[in-house]
Amino acid sequence: MPASGAVTRNTLRQQIADALRDEVLAGRLQPGEEFTVKQIAEQYGVSATPVREALVDLCAQGLLDSDQHRGFRVHQFSVDDYRGMVEARMLVVDGIFRRHAPQTTPVDPEVSVGVALVSIRRRGEAAARAARAGDLDILIGYDIRYWRELGRLVAANDYIADFLHRLRVQAWVFSVPYLRSDRDLLGWLWSGHVDLVDAITRGDAEGAVAVVREYNAKSLEWADRLDARTGGAGRPDATG
Repeated sequence: MPASGAVTRNTLRQQIADALRDEVLAGRLQPGEEFTVKQIAEQYGVSATPVREALVDLCAQGLLDSDQHRGFRVHQFSVDDYRGMVEARMLVVDGIFRRHAPQTTPVDPEVSVGVALVSIRRRGEAAARAARAGDLDILIGYDIRYWRELGRLVAANDYIADFLHRLRVQAWVFSVPYLRSDRDLLGWLWSGHVDLVDAITRGDAEGAVAVVREYNAKSLEWADRLDARTGGAGRPDATG
C-alpha cells in the first residue's frame, strides 16, 4: 500500500507540473506572474505536497522562479536568453546530425528506426499544417512532441535529448507572448518539420543539417527583430 500511494502522488505531481507548463505555454500564466502553493492547490483541488513538488520540478526546468517569501512566479526570459537557447541548440543539433544521422543509405520503413520516423513524420505534418494556419496552440503541442521523439531517435542519448527538450519548452515559453501579439505571425512560424524528417529518411545528413541551420537562422533573425521592439528585454506589446 505505501508503494501504491507513492506512485499515485508521483503521478499527481507530474500531472500538476504538466498542467501548469501547459498554462504557461498557452499564455494563461504570463511571465512574471506570481502565485503560491496554496493557490494552485485550491485551483486543482489537491493537497499542498504534490503541488509544491510540481512547482519545484518546474523551477528545475527553468520555467518558474522561487521566492521564499512570495511563493513562485513564471520566469521571464529575455531576448538574449532566447538567442542563447537558439545558439545552444544549433551547436548540439548540428553535431547530432553530423555524427548520428544516416550518412549514405536511406532508412528502410520496415525496420524500427523507419517505423519511428513514419510516426514522427505524421507529427511533423500536423505541426507544419498548424504553423501554416497560424494555430499556435496546436503547433506547440505537436512541435514539442515532434522534436522530443526525433531527438531521442537521432541522438540515441537520453541526456542530450532531454537537454534539447528543455530548450524547446523554454524557447516556446519565451516566444508565445510575443507571437500572439505579432501581426506577421505566419511569417515567423517554422513549418519545415517534414523536410527534416524526409532528409533523415533519405540518409541525407547534409540536407538535414541545412534544414536545421535555416530554421535556426530564421529564429535568430526573429530575435534581432524583437531587439528592435523591446531593447532585448521587457514584455511584448501589441504593435506587431
